Amino acid sequence: MRFWNDRKNRAIIYQLLSLIAVMALGLFFYSNTKANLEKQNIATGFHFFNRVAGFEISESLIEYNSEDSYLRALKVGVLNTLKVSIIGNILAVILGVFIGVCRLSKNWPLAKLAQGYIETIRNIPLLLQLFFWYALFTEILPGVRQALNPMPGVYLSNRGVMLPSLEYNPVFFYMGVSVIFTIILGYFLKRYAKKVQDQSGKQFPHVLYTVLVLLFLPLLIWLVGGMPLEFNLPKLQGFNFSGGVSISPEFISLLLGLVLYTSAFIAEIVRSGIQSVKKGQEEAAKALGLKSYLVLTLVILPQALRVIIPPLTSQLLNLTKNSSLAVAIAYPDFVNIANTTMNQTGQAIELISLIILVYLSFSLLTSLFMNWFNKKMALVER
Repeated sequence: MRFWNDRKNRAIIYQLLSLIAVMALGLFFYSNTKANLEKQNIATGFHFFNRVAGFEISESLIEYNSEDSYLRALKVGVLNTLKVSIIGNILAVILGVFIGVCRLSKNWPLAKLAQGYIETIRNIPLLLQLFFWYALFTEILPGVRQALNPMPGVYLSNRGVMLPSLEYNPVFFYMGVSVIFTIILGYFLKRYAKKVQDQSGKQFPHVLYTVLVLLFLPLLIWLVGGMPLEFNLPKLQGFNFSGGVSISPEFISLLLGLVLYTSAFIAEIVRSGIQSVKKGQEEAAKALGLKSYLVLTLVILPQALRVIIPPLTSQLLNLTKNSSLAVAIAYPDFVNIANTTMNQTGQAIELISLIILVYLSFSLLTSLFMNWFNKKMALVER
């Protein structure tokens, strides 16, 4: 009796009973599913991965054709989802911060324009926006033979956007190495600038020096390497273009829809974060003689980040998960390719489990990065 009266002992017993109940429920669902699959003569497992997929994929970051396996096709889907998610999140944050700051501008037309954008975009369903952008490219733009040519080497048609591609030269590798070196140099210059400011109160222009090195070091390497600059221009041959880089209407429509929709929510997050900073902070910064952009970047935004980052994380996760709507406009993301694989193989449970696992992994990795960033940006009291 004394054992049962102890609160900790009761808590352990309740947790064990709950665990046993969950395991029993999981075992029931597993055995029931296995029995039903055997009754319908449906094989289980991931043996289908090595079978020939037999279908084409319109765009891929890696080499792929219909003779490749289902596993490679699913890899293409994962990479396509990653591509639109990473690019979309970066562009959405940039646009959202810009619109959020404009929303608080003292310029009345600019503030009202930003407000109108936010209220309009947020209240139109994302799926409807995707249909709008897709119809804009496929129905309004002309065919390939009548493609618009706004500037040399650039063509707009209902098959997407054709752009010139830069021919690779070994000099470009060294230019890329110089960029990485400059980023590392900028990190150490920033640390040095902070040390100088803490010790003497003087500001060291580390941003200016980093930008100058970033501009002139790759340029110097390019000049020494013989100034290689050759473009592969797209040319109309038959019923399509050859050469250059093609950006499909599906990718552009999906990216535009996700970026515009998510940036409207991010703009409101930025606005609320900025307004959460006490008015006296701005007044004190202006009293010290700081210019408006320095007040925003050095005083307001660093304090607003502690309010902005948690809901911003949710919006980044939403953009990645909303990318699964790509199936509505035929963009070959992971869900689209997994659905095609499911229809051909009948392995519904395995593929749905894979979809859950892939998006769960994306979400956990994003949350892990944003939690690290939030901890990095947290205000530390002295």
